[in-house]
Amino acid sequence: MKEAFNIKVGYGEKEVTLTILQVKENYFKVIYFGGVMGGVTFNGGEWDLVEIEEMEIGDLPLYEPELKGERLQVILNEATVDAIGEEIESYLSH
Repeated sequence: MKEAFNIKVGYGEKEVTLTILQVKENYFKVIYFGGVMGGVTFNGGEWDLVEIEEMEIGDLPLYEPELKGERLQVILNEATVDAIGEEIESYLSH
Protein backbone atom coordinates (compact mmCIF):
# COMPACT_ATOMS: atom_id res chain seq x y z
CA MET A 1 0.00 0.00 0.00
CA LYS A 2 1.26 3.45 -0.85
CA GLU A 3 1.55 6.51 1.35
CA ALA A 4 -1.48 8.70 1.82
CA PHE A 5 -1.47 11.96 -0.10
CA ASN A 6 -3.54 15.14 -0.15
CA ILE A 7 -5.49 16.59 -3.04
CA LYS A 8 -7.52 19.77 -3.40
CA VAL A 9 -10.85 19.79 -5.18
CA GLY A 10 -13.19 22.64 -5.89
CA TYR A 11 -16.44 22.44 -4.02
CA GLY A 12 -18.91 25.13 -4.96
CA GLU A 13 -17.03 28.39 -4.72
CA LYS A 14 -14.53 26.94 -2.23
CA GLU A 15 -11.77 24.38 -2.30
CA VAL A 16 -11.36 21.47 0.11
CA THR A 17 -8.36 19.33 0.96
CA LEU A 18 -8.97 15.60 1.06
CA THR A 19 -6.58 12.85 2.07
CA ILE A 20 -6.41 9.90 -0.31
CA LEU A 21 -5.26 6.48 0.83
CA GLN A 22 -4.67 3.85 -1.82
CA VAL A 23 -6.08 0.53 -0.65
CA LYS A 24 -5.24 -1.48 -3.77
CA GLU A 25 -4.78 -0.81 -7.45
CA ASN A 26 -7.48 1.60 -8.68
CA TYR A 27 -9.19 1.70 -5.25
CA PHE A 28 -8.82 4.61 -2.84
CA LYS A 29 -10.27 5.71 0.51
CA VAL A 30 -11.33 9.36 0.74
CA ILE A 31 -10.61 10.92 4.13
CA TYR A 32 -11.86 14.30 5.32
CA PHE A 33 -10.97 15.79 8.72
CA GLY A 34 -9.49 12.46 9.84
CA GLY A 35 -12.50 10.28 9.01
CA VAL A 36 -13.29 8.00 6.09
CA MET A 37 -16.18 9.43 4.08
CA GLY A 38 -16.18 6.89 1.26
CA GLY A 39 -14.06 5.60 -1.53
CA VAL A 40 -13.46 5.87 -5.23
CA THR A 41 -12.48 3.23 -7.73
CA PHE A 42 -11.31 3.47 -11.31
CA ASN A 43 -13.22 0.97 -13.40
CA GLY A 44 -13.61 0.74 -17.16
CA GLY A 45 -12.28 4.21 -17.86
CA GLU A 46 -14.37 6.09 -15.28
CA TRP A 47 -14.35 6.85 -11.56
CA ASP A 48 -17.06 5.31 -9.40
CA LEU A 49 -18.16 5.99 -5.84
CA VAL A 50 -17.70 3.27 -3.24
CA GLU A 51 -20.33 3.78 -0.56
CA ILE A 52 -19.15 3.67 3.04
CA GLU A 53 -21.37 0.62 3.67
CA GLU A 54 -19.45 -1.32 0.99
CA MET A 55 -16.01 -0.58 2.42
CA GLU A 56 -13.71 -2.17 4.93
CA ILE A 57 -12.93 0.88 7.05
CA GLY A 58 -10.09 -0.65 9.04
CA ASP A 59 -8.80 1.28 12.04
CA LEU A 60 -9.79 4.73 10.75
CA PRO A 61 -12.90 6.43 12.15
CA LEU A 62 -15.88 7.30 9.97
CA TYR A 63 -16.23 10.92 8.94
CA GLU A 64 -18.72 12.70 11.17
CA PRO A 65 -20.24 15.83 9.61
CA GLU A 66 -19.95 18.87 11.83
CA LEU A 67 -23.20 20.78 11.78
CA LYS A 68 -21.59 23.87 13.24
CA GLY A 69 -18.15 25.16 12.43
CA GLU A 70 -16.15 26.37 9.52
CA ARG A 71 -15.48 23.20 7.57
CA LEU A 72 -17.42 22.59 4.39
CA GLN A 73 -19.92 19.77 4.38
CA VAL A 74 -18.61 17.67 1.50
CA ILE A 75 -20.90 15.15 -0.16
CA LEU A 76 -19.52 12.44 -2.39
CA ASN A 77 -21.61 12.50 -5.55
CA GLU A 78 -20.85 11.85 -9.20
CA ALA A 79 -19.36 15.30 -9.84
CA THR A 80 -17.23 15.21 -6.69
CA VAL A 81 -16.04 11.66 -7.44
CA ASP A 82 -15.01 12.71 -10.97
CA ALA A 83 -13.08 15.69 -9.58
CA ILE A 84 -11.38 13.50 -6.98
CA GLY A 85 -10.50 10.96 -9.68
CA GLU A 86 -8.95 13.64 -11.89
CA GLU A 87 -6.82 14.87 -8.99
CA ILE A 88 -5.72 11.31 -8.13
CA GLU A 89 -4.70 10.74 -11.75
CA SER A 90 -2.79 14.01 -11.77
CA TYR A 91 -1.00 13.16 -8.52
CA LEU A 92 -0.07 9.64 -9.61
CA SER A 93 1.24 10.79 -12.98
CA HIS A 94 4.00 12.88 -11.34
